[in-house]
Amino acid sequence: MSLPLEYEVTLPDGTKFQQPSGLFINNEFVKSKAGKTLDSINPGTGEVNGSVYAAEKEDVDIAVAAARAAFKPWKKMNNAERGQLLFKFADAVEAQLEKLSSIEAWDSGKTRDLNALGDVEESVAVFRYYAGWADKIHGQSIHPNPLKLAYTLHEPIGVCGQIIPWNYPFLMAAWKLAPALAAGNVVVLKTSEVTPLSLLHLAKIFKDVGFPPGVVNIITGYGATAGQALAEHMDVDKVAFTGSTATGKLIQKAAAANLKAVTLECGGKSPLIVRADADLDQAVKWGAEGIMFNNGQVCTSNSRIYVHEDVHDEFVKQLAAHVQEKYIQGDVFNSLALVGPQVSKQHFEKIMSYIDIGKKEGANVVLGGEQNTEGDLAKGFFVKPTIFTNVTPEMRIVKEEIFGPVVSIGKFSSDEEAIKLANDTEYGLGAAIFSTDITKAHNMAHDIEAGMVWINSSNDSDVHIPFGGVKSSGHGRELGEYGLINYTNTKAVHINLGKRY
Repeated sequence: MSLPLEYEVTLPDGTKFQQPSGLFINNEFVKSKAGKTLDSINPGTGEVNGSVYAAEKEDVDIAVAAARAAFKPWKKMNNAERGQLLFKFADAVEAQLEKLSSIEAWDSGKTRDLNALGDVEESVAVFRYYAGWADKIHGQSIHPNPLKLAYTLHEPIGVCGQIIPWNYPFLMAAWKLAPALAAGNVVVLKTSEVTPLSLLHLAKIFKDVGFPPGVVNIITGYGATAGQALAEHMDVDKVAFTGSTATGKLIQKAAAANLKAVTLECGGKSPLIVRADADLDQAVKWGAEGIMFNNGQVCTSNSRIYVHEDVHDEFVKQLAAHVQEKYIQGDVFNSLALVGPQVSKQHFEKIMSYIDIGKKEGANVVLGGEQNTEGDLAKGFFVKPTIFTNVTPEMRIVKEEIFGPVVSIGKFSSDEEAIKLANDTEYGLGAAIFSTDITKAHNMAHDIEAGMVWINSSNDSDVHIPFGGVKSSGHGRELGEYGLINYTNTKAVHINLGKRY
């Protein structure tokens, strides 16, 4: 199939734009060498949104070579100038906020007004945050004795391969691109094959605002081909991946070819603990948002909720009522809709199979538990927001990541039991605790095995604060100063102030 490198698209909301279909390499859109393509499917209708070229190993080699050629001059550019380019880029993205939000919603199944718009706004904030860091990256001076002086430098790593998931295409790209570029690295970024469209528009903006050729290369393609080739490439110095734990293990193995630096942000099965003294209204609202937002497709979603036995029944009653009232399902361009379709038919079927498993395991369905077949929603991949109770720790719906609008609720009778239940998982990404006793909450936070713990909130990440997990949820951090330092190598320079006799 031969595609034009750009074609016109009109969205259901009337938005018109030219959709790039090529691989963005060296500031140009090009066809894949083998001419292979992939389709983007509309999650709301099951129809084809559009097609793009699919990169394979030869295309990855070309993109990496372009990045390598661009690295030395980009590294040596004045740090403040790099920062100004990033600020300029953020301004250009903000100027296209409405269009980019519509494309992101259309391609991924996010509701536009209550989800995708916020993603693009947050992406702007991420680029501005790291733009401000560009000229503030410095090391330390170390003077251990009168005859010894040393200083450290934080230098860019080099060519960074970045592999983006389908649940937050625009935002996860921002989390990775911004710190890498601010630190002086160059990038080859692979989009998800499921949601490839919005990031090709991001590519256009990099060129438009004046980024040098080869500094940012954005390719579309399949994980098993383009992703694998990028992860194992001998001229890639670092790979950053967000996605499933199973794929993260493959990335880590491929990266061992040249011992490249690796940052992995993988799966999660995050617990939310509601103590007897919690503000129940707040626990309900945050707990609902923490599992239903983004159609339940969030790595840190609080998919396991443990509630003290004294308030369990009331919590479940309030949660079900709140979800029914607020978490309305609808088309992504419906301004009232907060829960859209799952991203693909394959993922929809996975979630429905877990709901069936939960029922067979004996869990009680309080809400949902089925496909939404109302009107036009029957055409898409809509799963009704689902609440399970009467769950036990060995159930698969409690153990395994479902990655949809499905939550299981269990009981506990003591803090010690709550901690044991929370830690009974291979994952360790996020956790949340609701309590009006801040001392108790602090102590519990120390005992929970997770990279992040929220107290009296859930999933309200912030660009200033590091994000990442432990155990099977991965390693390394994104966001904040920690996310920036992960894109640098520390060099020590020793200066001898004495003489050897």
